[in-house]
Amino acid sequence: MSLLQDLFITTVNMSITASYVAIGVILVRLLLRKAPKVFSYILWIPVLFRLVCPFSFGSAFSFFNLINLNAKQGIGVYEFVPQNIGLMHTPAIQSGIGSIDSAVNASLPPAIPVASVNPMQIWMAVFSLIWIFGVIALLIYSIVSYVKIKRKLQTATRVEANVFETDAIGTAFVCGFISPKIYVPANIGDANLSYILEHERTHIRRKDYLIKPLAFLALIFHWFNPLMWLCFALMSRDMEMSCDESVLHRLGDSAKGGYSGSLLALSVKRKGLLAANPLAFGESHVKTRIKNILNFKKPAFWVIMIAVVAVCATVTAFVANPKYEQNNKNDKDLYLGYSIQSLMDNKTIYVGNNSKVIGLIDAMPLPNGIVRDAVELQTANLPYGITINYIMNDSSGITVNRAISGDVFYRNAIMLFSLIDNVDVINCKIVDKTGKHDGAIYVFSYTRKMAEELIGQDVRPFAQSSDTIRNLIDMINDISLQEIMPEFTEEEVAAARAVVEEYYRAIAAKDAEAILATMYPREGRTLERVKSGNVQLFGTEKRTLLSIDYNSQDSMRKSYKPGGKYVEPENIIVFKVSFNIDYPDKVTGPWNEGVYENWSMILIRDDKNSPWLIYDQGY
Repeated sequence: MSLLQDLFITTVNMSITASYVAIGVILVRLLLRKAPKVFSYILWIPVLFRLVCPFSFGSAFSFFNLINLNAKQGIGVYEFVPQNIGLMHTPAIQSGIGSIDSAVNASLPPAIPVASVNPMQIWMAVFSLIWIFGVIALLIYSIVSYVKIKRKLQTATRVEANVFETDAIGTAFVCGFISPKIYVPANIGDANLSYILEHERTHIRRKDYLIKPLAFLALIFHWFNPLMWLCFALMSRDMEMSCDESVLHRLGDSAKGGYSGSLLALSVKRKGLLAANPLAFGESHVKTRIKNILNFKKPAFWVIMIAVVAVCATVTAFVANPKYEQNNKNDKDLYLGYSIQSLMDNKTIYVGNNSKVIGLIDAMPLPNGIVRDAVELQTANLPYGITINYIMNDSSGITVNRAISGDVFYRNAIMLFSLIDNVDVINCKIVDKTGKHDGAIYVFSYTRKMAEELIGQDVRPFAQSSDTIRNLIDMINDISLQEIMPEFTEEEVAAARAVVEEYYRAIAAKDAEAILATMYPREGRTLERVKSGNVQLFGTEKRTLLSIDYNSQDSMRKSYKPGGKYVEPENIIVFKVSFNIDYPDKVTGPWNEGVYENWSMILIRDDKNSPWLIYDQGY
């Protein structure tokens, strides 16, 4: 995935998070409508923070604890839209609103196995380009508007200090970022001038001349979100009204009439250019501001104290993420790491119920160092399945005898088979981010048949009640998982993976000797045969490796018999690779063009001291 698409998806996720905060801010503003407007102005800080910062701190007092968002999060931004949505077999978003999720997910195109790229990849590329072109257009507009204003101000003459006047403008405003200056229309009159200067100087003291451009810059990157445009308009109004109140606080109630008259007079003279330019301060929302000025009263001390406490608490709640606790939140009904209440609340008969499935997955324990990532639902064809992606930052919690163990994932899969009636396959894909084998992928696949054979019965009846769920938890914690095949060490997996990577490198280079060096010696497998363009080895096609997935429990380790001979599972390792075939010279061959997924690469060794070599491959 390109950097542009990554940036676009991150921006979308930040924008959705900011939208939740914005709705909360708008509601709180209604409660504070009698309080000084400076408090409403301060409330916009969390929205701006969410728009520009992808990270936050965790707190038990987070606003997001009040709403049930199943999107992945930690200290970072919520992933309503998964970063790998373009590569998902069944693309899905998790906005936290079931009706929206259902409508959007139903319209997203699923992956096409024979296509060279997923349709969703194309759509994401298109959306990313539209987004960045919109950003560029708005940036150009802002710069051009600012340059036009600066040109209009070239003839301005100094009145005093940083105050200038010119007949080229119709309203007063602050312009400049480093040394801001106040510009007023010529012949404005001394009575009006005193009010206007006090207003603009208040803007300068509060650094509003920097805050508003920064807010508009954030808006430029989130231009696709209409709620953010509304927030910008409301923030601008709160900024101006709080500035008006600050002036009246200094000048006293006797200034209400003259101050309102000055605003009204300037509003009549105001030209459109400055009102449209977000980088210059012109007067705005005059009618609302005059009403607020005439109704303004200095608030009582207790009102201010309540407002201070309320705003501080609200800002903290909106800025903070929920405190991330592995293995579940603050559920009092926790049983051996499982949130019983969440399990019962989210049990479902359909694997396609995205929010319920996510709720179940997040109600189950995970070892330290393992964090859930995106969840993919395979609902297009039978058997229905779930792929749960995890990020492994620390392998100590799932390492047994120096090998990655899938026991905890197997137990959780059994729970999912019990609580989701029509799911038949569960894949757990762990991406190594420990720094030792970064990028390595470990895949554990489980089927309903495996679970039922292990438990000895259909596991769905255990979902009838909290008590029966606890019984199943007891069983999977007491039962021996010896049916699971022995795990390989990280070093063994890395060594075998390197052979597969070398094979595909040699294929791309048409290096017959290097290809042969990766193959297990078999009758007829000679250098001459490799050079002949044997279909199994290479022909005229261009073969590009896309991904390598590893499943320690791949059934081929038990069932595959190289040359008709039994080989211990500890000496067979299987990778599922995806690769693309095309013919640059347009000369067809034995392969069909397109992407091949889940292609098995079977490697064997004579013993633990022997090297891994490719014995066979195919579906």
